[in-house]
Amino acid sequence: MRVLAFGTYQRDYPRNAQVRSCLRGAGVEVVERHIDVWDGKRDAWAAGVGMAARLAIAEARLAASGRGSADALLVGYPGHPDLVAARRVARGRPIVFDPLVSLYDTLVGDRGRFAPGSLAARALLRIDRAAFRAADLVVADTAAHAGFYADRMGVHRDRIRVCFVGAEDRLFHPAPHDEEPFSVLFVGKLIPLHGLDTILAAARLAPELPFRIVGSGQLASSLATAPANVTHVPWIEYEQLPEAVRVAGCALGVFGTSAKASRVIPNKAFQALACGTPLVTADTAASRELLTDGVDAVLVPAGDPDALASALRRLADEPAYRHEIGNAGRATYEARASEAALGQAWTALLADVVG
Repeated sequence: MRVLAFGTYQRDYPRNAQVRSCLRGAGVEVVERHIDVWDGKRDAWAAGVGMAARLAIAEARLAASGRGSADALLVGYPGHPDLVAARRVARGRPIVFDPLVSLYDTLVGDRGRFAPGSLAARALLRIDRAAFRAADLVVADTAAHAGFYADRMGVHRDRIRVCFVGAEDRLFHPAPHDEEPFSVLFVGKLIPLHGLDTILAAARLAPELPFRIVGSGQLASSLATAPANVTHVPWIEYEQLPEAVRVAGCALGVFGTSAKASRVIPNKAFQALACGTPLVTADTAASRELLTDGVDAVLVPAGDPDALASALRRLADEPAYRHEIGNAGRATYEARASEAALGQAWTALLADVVG
């Protein structure tokens, strides 16, 4: 099978890189028709007039590009504007859209950058719906997200499949390392989805535990009043991230209380599982699709700093429990979210759509 990865997708984004690796590992030939618009951008949607002009030029070039030889087109994140060009180039071949998120849900519902009903919000919803409906198959990262796409974007459930996000196996795996004092690691954008306020409140409740927060974003100003046990690092190079995850006592997922937060399992959760580092994240419909509390992860109520602090203290105080959770998390990852497991899932869904 030959798949054309098509569009302005962010080539270095973990989800996109991991899908390409999964497919190639499963024996699928992946060729790319990629125009760089978003690559290297930490926040792909912080786009101004200049970025909009670059995107318009890129879409025109993509639409005019030749058909090429492939069994299906794959449009990745953030390829929502690419579907018009993809449909023109496909000429009857199936288009598989791996959106990762809804633009409207992310920028209006979760981050609150635009008010519901505003001109920008209506435009984002139109882009979303046009993109989702133009695809022959939409791949959601969780069943909870699949339900949202069906209900909000008008995509028939028969045209949606689910594949977890996973991690890049070449980087994220257990490896020997020197035992270090217990620490709590958060990696991610400082946006409402991740529940930074809950994490900082838990840090205040557990001043004896060191917290390391890696990331930047719209809520960075909250760190100005962070307690003394919190260290902030704005950025870690991606290639260095696995070691930071491996040496942590535990890694944090998402704790936000938005509707979107309940539907996702983020990259960093899979990265922690892949490294065998105990994962602590919110107890949501999405997390329950993969994880079992107290077995392969520690699940706490979203937005509850007391529960989070209590869970972190137990992990710090009970090394055997900590190692048990980490090992079981790695086993779950291997069985359901490794590149081998997801490669099979991706190959099966592509075979279905290609026919």
